[in-house]
Amino acid sequence: MKKYLISVFAILTGFSLVYFIFIKDGGVFGGDEPVAIQQDTASLTKYGFALDSFSVVEDKVKPNELIADILLKHHIPMDDIDAMLRRGKDVFDVRKFKANQPYTVFCSKDSTKKAQCFIYEINAIDYVVYDMRDSMFVYIGKKPVITLEQKASGIINNSLYETMTDNGLSPALANELAEVYAWSIDFYRIQKGDKFKVIYDEQLVEGESVAIKRIKAAMFEHSGVEYYAIYFEQDGLSGYYDDQSRGMKRQFLKAPVKFSRISSRYTMKRFHPVQQRWKAHLGTDYAAPTGTPIMTTANGTVIEATQNRFNGNYVKVKHNGTYTTQYLHMSKIAGGIRRGVTVRQGDVIGYVGSTGLASGPHVCYRFWKNNKQVDALREKLPQSEPIRSANKAEFMELSDKFVEMLKEIDYNQKPIAAN
Repeated sequence: MKKYLISVFAILTGFSLVYFIFIKDGGVFGGDEPVAIQQDTASLTKYGFALDSFSVVEDKVKPNELIADILLKHHIPMDDIDAMLRRGKDVFDVRKFKANQPYTVFCSKDSTKKAQCFIYEINAIDYVVYDMRDSMFVYIGKKPVITLEQKASGIINNSLYETMTDNGLSPALANELAEVYAWSIDFYRIQKGDKFKVIYDEQLVEGESVAIKRIKAAMFEHSGVEYYAIYFEQDGLSGYYDDQSRGMKRQFLKAPVKFSRISSRYTMKRFHPVQQRWKAHLGTDYAAPTGTPIMTTANGTVIEATQNRFNGNYVKVKHNGTYTTQYLHMSKIAGGIRRGVTVRQGDVIGYVGSTGLASGPHVCYRFWKNNKQVDALREKLPQSEPIRSANKAEFMELSDKFVEMLKEIDYNQKPIAAN
């Protein structure tokens, strides 16, 4: 009987402990303060490595810091570092190792905390892995990328870029939209109240936007006129066409620099800020920060890439028997640009500066037609090839679909996934 009472007492005591620990005080069955449940770290990975197997250090590259500086701090001998970098020289050029880029060091969990693997993020998607375990192994990895079709819009208040950022859109979308309309809209003359709607594919890594893969369709309303742009591929070539199947790409870009401003126009009489006298200004000045890339506005051949007292560093490009362009006051001419070199539309040929007779950083863009300097902004320039007749029905079906989708988008709409 005595043994029986002791057993019952033990059972009741055990039940009381369970009650107070798991039920009364919250526990797993409820209560005011739920107990945090430890997640199984064995299931967590990064770059393909199980996090529970290492002591993990994450940081960003500091200015003037080298891979060797980081690995020496994590107990890798200089001879091993040198051997590893030599082995990986054809995988990743360490001269491209940049400050402020993220890196991760997977160290041993023992007392030595010696680095086992070093991962450097080249960009938002690509990373290089230096695996220093049993044998040195260097390879490029990629983070999983999700592509979503998005749709968004905006009404211009100040600039296209500011409107994009104010609406929570990727700044890269402004560049892409400017590329699409580079031949039909002068983005240095867009006005308050101009509008846009756009359908595009956006790439995301770990929930963050990393790139605009492609604009699929857009509508830009400028000075009350609607300009549609539809992406279409035909016979192995791709481009943008308006809703009437006409090619949007003209022979020349509207301007040689992006997102700048016109500081002086083509005129037969202008007071020169340096020479302090009235004279003709046979070009268009685009003010931009020093170092801004200058692009050739059309395909052609470089006929001059030099400097003189008045023009500073400049490049002149002959496009065909009719048209020639010139780009003045560069801070420097781009590498490889010299007389006789063939350039394609959009190629960087130099960088904005203030060399020669210039009062501030800008590029003076000059335009010749039949050996006579003319106002580039007033020229009626030829368009690219339209949709071919064999592909027109397919294009018009696609165009009608996208035009209807664009019409359904509300203005100032935040980016949302389209169907």
